[in-house]
Amino acid sequence: MASIICVGAQWGDEGKGKIIDFLTESADLVVRSQGGNNAGHTVIVGKTTHVLHMVPSGILHKGKVCIIGNGVVLDPISLVGEIEGLRRRGIKVTPKNLMISELAHVVLPYHRELDAARESRAGARKIGTTKRGIGPAYSDKASRTGIRMCELVQPEVFRERLGRKLREANAQLRASGARPLPSRTIERDYLAAADTLRPFVTNTVLHLHAALQARKEILFEGAQGTFLDIDFGTYPYVTSSNTVAGGASTGSGVPPHRMDRVLGVLKAYTTRVGEGPFVTEDPAIGDLLHGMGREFGSTTGRARRCGWFDAVACRYSTILNGIDGLAVTNLDGLDTLGTVRICTAYRLDGRRIDTPPADAAQLARCQPVYEELPGWCTPTTGARTFGALPPKARAYLRRLAALTGAPLRFVSVGPARDQTIVV
Repeated sequence: MASIICVGAQWGDEGKGKIIDFLTESADLVVRSQGGNNAGHTVIVGKTTHVLHMVPSGILHKGKVCIIGNGVVLDPISLVGEIEGLRRRGIKVTPKNLMISELAHVVLPYHRELDAARESRAGARKIGTTKRGIGPAYSDKASRTGIRMCELVQPEVFRERLGRKLREANAQLRASGARPLPSRTIERDYLAAADTLRPFVTNTVLHLHAALQARKEILFEGAQGTFLDIDFGTYPYVTSSNTVAGGASTGSGVPPHRMDRVLGVLKAYTTRVGEGPFVTEDPAIGDLLHGMGREFGSTTGRARRCGWFDAVACRYSTILNGIDGLAVTNLDGLDTLGTVRICTAYRLDGRRIDTPPADAAQLARCQPVYEELPGWCTPTTGARTFGALPPKARAYLRRLAALTGAPLRFVSVGPARDQTIVV
């Protein structure tokens, strides 16, 4: 039995969905423990592309149990749409293979409106959120005024909680110059979603405990990435949950001592979406990747900002998460380059540093210190073993692993399942 946490080691969009999909072959349960439908995990099966926002990637495999944990903030209407979309594609989704924590908090329309209003007011200082209401939903959770799934599925309780909360939210919306929201429409739509989701809502802690007792293989699917963590990320340009490995315990109810391994997923280069400092950002890399039709957000469609591999950030990510294995994705994105660069240190106000500064303004002033390696100028997409990769590509990967401080376990050279190399 092993409990494996799969965590994004950069700013999200590292290809976790594909790696989770690959690892699910040997797992019994796949657990999502934080975030909401601001995440988007893309998995390609044959000729079909699936983009999953809340349902764990394990749903694409027969015989696997997927759990949406207590740490997730859940948009019920969006989730119902996602379930229906999967069913239309012939994928079985029932209460036997998908369970939703009764403790997960609900994202409501006023959360989305407040999210958009805050971004609009912030102007040039905006965070660059997806405007899906994730931050305001977590704010309600922290202020103990949120509505949970166990309340949504009780109509009378939900009506009472919604009425009280909507009065408060509408006052905030009016103060922001936005229109107040009607309670009747929200009540109708959300209770309809509750009717669909009620059979899925359960005490997931007990199911996970039973799985541990039965020595089942459990895979924890992270959303976003380490440097979007509310505590350890590039604050305030972060999400509203704990995206580091520790969040898998608090967001699922599985104790820390029952976790066995942490797999860090990272790209062979660096990307981020939204605002915030990005030391290795290079528009030329962005132009190259966007020209290939790559690096557009699966949730928002926004073009991602792109740059060279940042070993300073990834080394710190290894420390924060306790990463003991790496999965490097998108190696093929660098196949045409004659020279590749790795950031091995920063210069801040003339001083060399080896750890990202906590202050975002200081991080924005950092300049990258690069090490250059020869490119391989050979397609890697057909490689199925590590030895089949070009020697210079293997040298690059070994250098990434050495600088990051964890052994290389997997390499992805394309979006398909069979384009994943076990090292």
